[in-house]
Amino acid sequence: MTDLYRSAWRRTTAALSLALPALALPMLAWAECSRDIHVPVSQIGASVVGAGTTVSGIYPDMLRTLGAKMGCNFVFTVVPRARLEALFETGKADLLIPASSTPRRDQHGLFIPLLGNRPLLISLQGGREPVTSMQELIERRELRVALVRGYDYGPSYQAVARELGSQGRLFYEVDALSIARLMQSGFIDATIMNPTILSGAVQNDARVHGLAERLRLEALPELPWGLSGAYISRKSLSANDQAVLRELLEKAGRSGTLMESFQRNHRPELLSMSIRPR
Repeated sequence: MTDLYRSAWRRTTAALSLALPALALPMLAWAECSRDIHVPVSQIGASVVGAGTTVSGIYPDMLRTLGAKMGCNFVFTVVPRARLEALFETGKADLLIPASSTPRRDQHGLFIPLLGNRPLLISLQGGREPVTSMQELIERRELRVALVRGYDYGPSYQAVARELGSQGRLFYEVDALSIARLMQSGFIDATIMNPTILSGAVQNDARVHGLAERLRLEALPELPWGLSGAYISRKSLSANDQAVLRELLEKAGRSGTLMESFQRNHRPELLSMSIRPR
């Protein structure tokens, strides 16, 4: 090989070594979902609003906005919350959103935190003595409690549900609006959930008009601040789609737009006790 050819070879090799990384960058930037992402949801106040085949709310709107930028199309269907859990566990739901982090859910998916979250004991304003702990709630046998079937705020929540159930003081309902109606009628005394769920559920229902302004919120030490976010299914999604959705959700958690959406939809005093940036 002559010196001329050697020089040309070195220049070509150098040019290729510089060009290949540059060519790879757009490929990484163009990573997108390989198929439609199936997201069964249940109605959760202003967070998820389902009417027939139309699904909107804080979380669906967030996913659609980010999905349009990252090449992911989300297909939503409305199902009861208890069925939603079953669909996720059997690999028939690609995302579980919104959801609190629990050991049981960790077995089936990857949790991406989006917000700080705290469930509260919720009742109507009145003259009863405060409830300061789960144990006190268990001992106050005059208080009847209703929970949404399929909600899970961790081991302490499940433990008090089992104990109240054994005492015959626990009722399960399919959604927060049903619980609000029982509370309005006086059939139950309290529930446990994030108050933004209950407040959002009653905003546009004449049967429980004014209930949101009468809520009494009590924090229990056994239900501390935790994280709320989304679970990405390990069963139904390819490794590539899991990675794309992880990037999408982590961007959402960092951006602050989700918190801004909650601030637009809920009163500040409600948020200060139950929702904060992650």
